[in-house]
Amino acid sequence: MPKHNIDPADILPLADYLKLRSSERTRLSALKRARRVEVGPFVTFYFECYETMRHQVQEMVYIEKGGPEQVPGEIAAYDPLVPKGDELVATFMIEIDDPKMRQQVLARLGAIEETAFLSFAGETVKARPEADQDRTTEEGKASSVQFVHFPFTRAQIAKFKSPGTQVILGLSHANYGHMAVVPEAVRQALAEDFD
Repeated sequence: MPKHNIDPADILPLADYLKLRSSERTRLSALKRARRVEVGPFVTFYFECYETMRHQVQEMVYIEKGGPEQVPGEIAAYDPLVPKGDELVATFMIEIDDPKMRQQVLARLGAIEETAFLSFAGETVKARPEADQDRTTEEGKASSVQFVHFPFTRAQIAKFKSPGTQVILGLSHANYGHMAVVPEAVRQALAEDFD
């Protein structure tokens, strides 16, 4: 059964984490690769889970050296991105190296976070953007980092978990209409996020 919430006790004291940091980063890098899907030329989805978010909290405490007092704030920020058993959660990044091109593209992608979807076995699950803040400006410029939830029904979960189910991940934005087949190994990894 996957874990759905980060508890303060899950975060190691800094001295203990330092002993494991190198091996943890290697382990998490492999885990993240198995949960990553590129959609079109500029967007990469990184599907989150308890392990990726717990590691993010651990790294933030390491980087900022805030100690135990920092942990509750980091958990408050990252725990909402841990799937709760009936959803998949993803961070998607619009990655363009050239700053001028990045500005031009982002200016045309307002509300892209509203257009993400998963399609499989006759079902379509539309993304719900993370509600903590608006990631499209009033001028219509998208943030290069977006957070989305894909809420599933029980029947949709059963279909998604069925071995060999072809899953399409896409964006239906007028200025960025792209889709990708989710590799079977990624589908299998994501299926473990459900209860």
